[in-house]
Amino acid sequence: IVFDTTTCRRHLQAYHSGKYQLRATQNDFLSMLPNDATARRIEEKAASQSTLDVHVQALPERKTVVPYSDALFREAAIEWLTETNQPIEAVEHPKFQNMIQSASRATNGVNIPSRKVTRQAIMDLFKKNIVELRRRLLVSTSL
Repeated sequence: IVFDTTTCRRHLQAYHSGKYQLRATQNDFLSMLPNDATARRIEEKAASQSTLDVHVQALPERKTVVPYSDALFREAAIEWLTETNQPIEAVEHPKFQNMIQSASRATNGVNIPSRKVTRQAIMDLFKKNIVELRRRLLVSTSL
């Protein structure tokens, strides 16, 4: 009595492979010898196409650039003034006008920095100004 079928299959493959193959062909049954089973698995795997889902990534959404118009800018400026509770004079401020002039030269839209990036830029500018102020104050004047 054989308790392990894999041992029996390995024995048949090693010592009786020819007779087993002949009997399998004559009686039209599938050979379960280890080499035959492995060859079938490899053939089935080669016949089926694996998926590319793991490797395919969705493209990031591209922001659409809305063409400029004076009416659109006026509307955006009014919304910005009211939503952020800015005084009306803010649109006449030279720095605001400079920002708008700089943005108007962009050919593919404007990349508005995030709050985190803006905060870091303000901190860096502050540190730079402090260092410059310290350098000016430490200059000794000879009388």
